[in-house]
Amino acid sequence: MLDTSPFEEPAERHDLRSMVQALLGRHLAQDRALQIDREGIFDRDVWQALGEAGVLGLGADEEAGGSGGTVGDALAVTEEIARVLPSLAVDYVTCGMAMRMLADASAGAAAAQLPDIASGRTVCAFGMSEPGVGTDLLSLRTTAREENGQWVLNGQKTWISLGQEADVIFVVARTDAVQDGRKGRGLSIIAVPTDQPGVTTRRVHLGGMRAAITCEVFLDDAVAPLDHLVGTRGRAMSILGQTLDVERVLAAGISLGIGRAALDLHVQYAGEREAFGAPIGALQAVQHPAADSIAELTAARALVNTTVRMIEAGRPASEMSAMCKLTAGESTARIVDRGMRAMGAMGLAEESAMQMYFRDARLQLFSPVSNEMIRNILGEALGLPRSY
Repeated sequence: MLDTSPFEEPAERHDLRSMVQALLGRHLAQDRALQIDREGIFDRDVWQALGEAGVLGLGADEEAGGSGGTVGDALAVTEEIARVLPSLAVDYVTCGMAMRMLADASAGAAAAQLPDIASGRTVCAFGMSEPGVGTDLLSLRTTAREENGQWVLNGQKTWISLGQEADVIFVVARTDAVQDGRKGRGLSIIAVPTDQPGVTTRRVHLGGMRAAITCEVFLDDAVAPLDHLVGTRGRAMSILGQTLDVERVLAAGISLGIGRAALDLHVQYAGEREAFGAPIGALQAVQHPAADSIAELTAARALVNTTVRMIEAGRPASEMSAMCKLTAGESTARIVDRGMRAMGAMGLAEESAMQMYFRDARLQLFSPVSNEMIRNILGEALGLPRSY
């Protein structure tokens, strides 16, 4: 198989990849990964192992309780997890968002939760999306008010990964009224404990990313201490700005991991399956799609790596991170489709990982933000009239 790994990747990052591969090999063999996906469960033992290895803490300095590391390190881990169990990579990206947000100097007392999240002892979720809101985050309707020395929250969140497993949910809620038509002002982030009557969840069983534990979350006079406010009151969007840029790069990493795993299966099957006295991989109708896949995967990886270097250098990368999410997601959807066609019915068999990659790749087209909205953002960046 062609080696398309980043040629400039430092030795330490290569070692990190190898460590994660070995850890997953011990704790998450393919049969176990497929069982977790089939049953739609969250394996806390695997999560704890990731925490003990230090990979959950990437993105936050050691002084804050994290493991240090860069966006490139988190990307490498995300890819390796996605190659084995994409659902777990979704949960990993959620944890990474918490690391970056809580490591910010403005995070306040809520940052005290960072070490437990980094170790895997505390599982967290993000409560942003809402019914009827979708990508129009600024129109969310969940509210939080100060009452009797605490926050009281009411509203509903949906498509929340790890919703039923989380010990704490970082809820984006409106704490202050809209002023001068600026809906982005007045939104705050509050760390809400889930072990209370005011927080209930309902599992949403998806056809893909089955083990990401996607849920609806209902907040009915849910409470949180006042110091569970993350950062400055009313400035959630500025806090989330850079975090969401990194999230899009890591979402691209999930797609890269799925794409490479699906291509490996494609090539393996094409080399082993024989028809008419020869491997089907000798047929151009099977070989050429694989060639297209490795070319697309390599191009997407180059874009992602360039964006990572920009972020690590402190350069603005919002449009580049959007391109990463768009390109990697669209490429991987095609790569998995080609692999499925090469394998035929065997690819749909439950004992084949291809059917998992096929389903999971579809969600990458509209999660954590739809590729249509990404195109809107890029069109506006090109100087075209705003379309939304």
